[in-house]
Amino acid sequence: MARITIESIRELVRQHKGSQVSYRAANGRRKMEERSGIIKETYPSLFTVYIESQQSTVSFSYADILTREVEIHIEPSGECLL
Repeated sequence: MARITIESIRELVRQHKGSQVSYRAANGRRKMEERSGIIKETYPSLFTVYIESQQSTVSFSYADILTREVEIHIEPSGECLL
């Protein structure tokens, strides 16, 4: 089984920069936020997603994906990033 690291997640996100994605993130106690957007920027410790419907940007750390606090799905295939 391949070992998943923050470095491997960072590289996967970098490969999909500019791609349409949907995400599902924990937003407090028993609340989930689901939105669609575009991966805009990647930085050493986080990446940003532009949400067109709200004309806003949200940021996530690569650790959020590793700990499954955030699920990223590549559109239109629906393929999960991890």
